[in-house]
Amino acid sequence: MSQSRLRRAVVALTALPLLALGAGQAVAAPAPTPAPAAAASKVTAIEDEVARTLAASLADPALRERLRSATAAAPAGAELTPLAAGLSGATARGLAAATARADRAVATAKGLGDLGPLLRVQLADPSMRAALDAGAAPLVAIAGTDEHARTVRAYDTAGRVRGLDAATLPTRPVYLVDIDTAKALTAGIDLLQRELTARGIAPAAPAAPTAVQAAGWWGTKITSVEVNDDEEPWFKGAAEMFSLVSGFGLDGKVRVDSVAMPYLQYDGTVYYPNQILVNWSNYKYNLADVVLMEDDGDTNYLALAQAVAAVLLTIADQGAYIPLVNAVLAALPASWWTDDPDYVESWYTLARTSTGRLNGARGNGWMTVEPYWVSQL
Repeated sequence: MSQSRLRRAVVALTALPLLALGAGQAVAAPAPTPAPAAAASKVTAIEDEVARTLAASLADPALRERLRSATAAAPAGAELTPLAAGLSGATARGLAAATARADRAVATAKGLGDLGPLLRVQLADPSMRAALDAGAAPLVAIAGTDEHARTVRAYDTAGRVRGLDAATLPTRPVYLVDIDTAKALTAGIDLLQRELTARGIAPAAPAAPTAVQAAGWWGTKITSVEVNDDEEPWFKGAAEMFSLVSGFGLDGKVRVDSVAMPYLQYDGTVYYPNQILVNWSNYKYNLADVVLMEDDGDTNYLALAQAVAAVLLTIADQGAYIPLVNAVLAALPASWWTDDPDYVESWYTLARTSTGRLNGARGNGWMTVEPYWVSQL
């Protein structure tokens, strides 16, 4: 593949490097003691069961043809549950029922409500299309979260497990079962902000604006951004990332704003989003923090909000800016520091006047920013 795949869907709590306007030195973020790798997560287990069920269902020629056509029309992924809808036969009905249950189970595991179809399927690589069109029997696997895996478990139409080399693109067509992380991320960001607000990490009601404030507000705009990674597995899907910008609100209480970054999908790729990251009219001090993370498919947004709020609510305004990145990182579950971390990068003390390239504290990414005046119409 020409681009290495990022770990999926990320959460970002924003904080930019100390002395960001100086030599660009990065402040190392503290790393907790690594925890032993956890067993397969709920979402991974659900996806694996769906992959096995789908593989067995592809013994049905009508379903196999429908899947081939659907993935050709939607290379980024076709929703699984609607695929079986409308087809007659016990196999199609069984698959539709199983994937509908799995959709609800995935949403529950991520702390979300019923979002409708979440599971999707795609061909692992476009080069497999020719063999698939020629009638080759496909395998079904899941878009794995462990970039360091040496083998990938796949299923054939007889339900047998086939081990695939994670470092070599298979010659046999492989379908990957994944979740629609863009849909999950949108719902997760909304839930995260609601839960943080309900727990007191909320925007304060703005005071009556001054004449200058009424004319607009200063923001920090991301002009370019890149995340680094050395892995290039064929079985990975695109990432879904977001940021949580943290600082002190106008009322002197800790404030967290979630910022979706759906364009940040692949490592080793420079993106030019021109995205507003911080609205400085919401902050008391001229500094904010940022932590970038990913939704690896297993991110539970409700648990994340609870963990972050529990720590940040203990921090009080002392009349001066206090960096919040370390407190946020300390709140993350231990499982997010294992081989497949949800934590990606962090930046300390982003100022309203920050400009130019800012390297992340972890050394895994950078962004260029500039002040931006947003005027009223």
